[in-house]
Amino acid sequence: MALLMFYGTECVHCHEMMPLVEKLEKELKVKVEQVETWHNGANAKKLQDLDKGRCGGVPFFYNDKTGKFICGSGTYEDLKKWAKG
Repeated sequence: MALLMFYGTECVHCHEMMPLVEKLEKELKVKVEQVETWHNGANAKKLQDLDKGRCGGVPFFYNDKTGKFICGSGTYEDLKKWAKG
């Protein structure tokens, strides 16, 4: 999977980003894999491995084709640039 969104179930900022992610998926015809980290140790480890200490929290967006990432909430335009590489 190329586009990942790491989130926490109770994370307010994560929930604020989800409508933007849905819009992005429809507009660009891409899939953003949503990975829950607050209640899943394996996913939390994956987040740590990809984050490399740069952000330290969620939401964390990672494009594994380009290595580009977004820390925290962002604008729709930020998400679009990130998804396109």
